[in-house]
Amino acid sequence: MMVRVDAVGNLRGIRPGPTADCPRLFIGSHLDTAPNGGAFDGILGVVLGIAVIEQLRGQHLPFAIEVIGFSEEEGVRFNKPFLGSLALIGKLDAQTLALTDRSGITIAEAIRNYGLDPANLPDAVMPYEAFAYLEFHIEQGPILESEGASLGIVEALVGQTRLQLTFAGQANHAGTTPMHLRHDAVAAAADWIVAVEAYAKATIGLVATVGKVETWPGAGNVIAGQVNASLDVRDASDQARQTAVSSLIEYANTAAAKRGVHVSAQTQMEQPAVPMDLRLTQLLQAAAERAGYPIRRMTSGAGHDAMIVAQRLPSAMLFLRSPGGLSHHPDESVLPQDIEAALATAMEFLTHLRDDRADTANLKEPHA
Repeated sequence: MMVRVDAVGNLRGIRPGPTADCPRLFIGSHLDTAPNGGAFDGILGVVLGIAVIEQLRGQHLPFAIEVIGFSEEEGVRFNKPFLGSLALIGKLDAQTLALTDRSGITIAEAIRNYGLDPANLPDAVMPYEAFAYLEFHIEQGPILESEGASLGIVEALVGQTRLQLTFAGQANHAGTTPMHLRHDAVAAAADWIVAVEAYAKATIGLVATVGKVETWPGAGNVIAGQVNASLDVRDASDQARQTAVSSLIEYANTAAAKRGVHVSAQTQMEQPAVPMDLRLTQLLQAAAERAGYPIRRMTSGAGHDAMIVAQRLPSAMLFLRSPGGLSHHPDESVLPQDIEAALATAMEFLTHLRDDRADTANLKEPHA
């Protein structure tokens, strides 16, 4: 492949097609990990893309294949996920580039510090001849393992809302301030966190998580004056998700008001649910069946680069079983036989994709 690193740090390799401007299939996933994460979330999809190229050897296809390893999907450093795939679709804008990390370094500065130039971001945008995107990924959940299945085809990715809530009370001495005179931000946040769990448990299909809590000033003998807490809400129904977010913010206001605490909420991400392309999904299922692997169709509860790329390209996604349903953890793993199943399915998919494009082209030919 011809290999380059684009202006946002995506690692890209192109297997050329028959002509310089021929159609191009993208295969990709991300290279970064969550804190204390495992070795397969994201990276497996990039390695499988390279394995597909190896497997092709001298075979000729009527389209080029570009394997892309996205530089940043998790959103850990800047509280903004999907930086690599946003650059690919041309939506890494000036507002996003101005976001800062804990040290006050902007995304644009981080790009420059890495030796790249944000001015070259237009060169990271996918070419006009791109026609499809395929992503391999571990399931990151227990469903496939519970059913003894190697592979799953993703029909849709759930919508996500990420917020930061700030509970602002009054810091004071822990020993001299009576309980009834306190404005304890931690107590308000704790009351709300329990309400978040209860709401999600009572709502089928919804998941809601408070995964990050920071207190200020953070001393054992001081009543906390401020708490910053994350909120992650996901559902396949955008309406159910939006209703949940409104309800959980109202719960935060109630918990805060009981203690004379003020609360504010800042939205950090609003991502609608994203369906995968129906035709590509059908071709992927036919490929798996042809390769001899039963397929389960499913919804992804996690966010993936495919949900960003799908805004510009027809996209499909193949899940591999996650042993123990474990992910975002050092013990995350994958089974060799499932990798073999995914690779065999991918090779059949390329055949189906080649034939499908030929059939479509023939339909467009004028009849004599």
